[in-house]
Amino acid sequence: MAPAAINSGDTAWVLAATALVLFMTLPGLALFYGGLVRMKNVLSVMMHCTGIACLASVLWLAVGYSLAFDGAAPLIGGLGKAFLASVGRGSVSGTIPESAFFMFQTTFAVITPGLIVGAYVERTRFAAVMAFSGLWLLVVYAPVAHWVWGGGWLGQRHVMDFAGGLVVHATAGASALVAALMIGPRDGFPRIPHPPHSPGMTMTGAAMLWVGWYGFNGGSALAANGDAAMALLVTHMSASTAGLVWTLLERFRTGRASLVGLVTGVVAGLATVTPASGFIGPMGGVAIGAAGAIVCFFAVDLIKHRFAIDDSLDVFAVHGVGGILGTLLVAPLASTLFGGAGYAPGMDMTRQFAVQAAGVAAVCAWSSVASAGILWLVKATVRLRASDIAIEDGLDVSEHGERATPA
Repeated sequence: MAPAAINSGDTAWVLAATALVLFMTLPGLALFYGGLVRMKNVLSVMMHCTGIACLASVLWLAVGYSLAFDGAAPLIGGLGKAFLASVGRGSVSGTIPESAFFMFQTTFAVITPGLIVGAYVERTRFAAVMAFSGLWLLVVYAPVAHWVWGGGWLGQRHVMDFAGGLVVHATAGASALVAALMIGPRDGFPRIPHPPHSPGMTMTGAAMLWVGWYGFNGGSALAANGDAAMALLVTHMSASTAGLVWTLLERFRTGRASLVGLVTGVVAGLATVTPASGFIGPMGGVAIGAAGAIVCFFAVDLIKHRFAIDDSLDVFAVHGVGGILGTLLVAPLASTLFGGAGYAPGMDMTRQFAVQAAGVAAVCAWSSVASAGILWLVKATVRLRASDIAIEDGLDVSEHGERATPA
């Protein structure tokens, strides 16, 4: 068999998509989350996002990538690609250089633990954030990436997760909920409100996330082809529909439509369409955006107000619930009856839904249990929660000795 040939068009698109996905974290996620916290904690959130980006990149090179993509064992990869020892300039993954595939996957490994930051902002020590994120990447993210994308047991059963509904959003969402419970609420929650200090900053970050999501979903085709183009199309339609639906729901409930609400709806639509983006058609994108906005809107109320869980920036309610919902909805919406791409040989809508549901259950269970163990270990060693005095002063000053604005 002739060796696989590198396609320059596919390579160029994946390189561009890689830059777009990193743009989602730095500066997109940092600004999105930074605007949602109080002024005294904005730099700490940016520090978390940047520190995690650096740490995750090095750990992914060392062993993470190998654990996710070396071999086809059911549960975890091997160490044959640790430090990319067996990957050279001529190594190929599909029609692109393996180095390009590695870098694309690196940006996913960066943003996923970064998403969890939103659950514990304004009260967690920086050392704890770094320790938790590094362990979480290797214990939770890398195995699940192997299960779904690296030849593991869910991929072998034809689970459909085009760009990370399970690998990114379900893992981060379930883990965020556990973290919020174990670290405890912010000072005064829920009695004292914690309003965003800069909705404009949040909107700017959300806009960067929206643009970057074209690389996130479209790049997951790993080729410059019709799947990538359709993924872009449905991603945009889902985000647009979800933003409108969330705004209507907010106006019906409060009589006003807020900027933060609008962009939260957009992000919910983006998260919900992620697993389905390469498998559905345009109307599927509209349907999944509407469903994502409605379900996530009420999930925010349920988590924050009914259960009084301080998942501060709604990581579980938006990313977790959205990713889970999209993972389940891909089963019907991938049908050719609805303009989708269809199923793998031997699969139909019913069988596909069963596989999707099994994937959701397994990923959420592993993410929750493993995250609880990691958090317990971090609490016992470096301490999770900042002191009451540090929280009162703000983590910008107490943890980093800096202020966002002059005193």
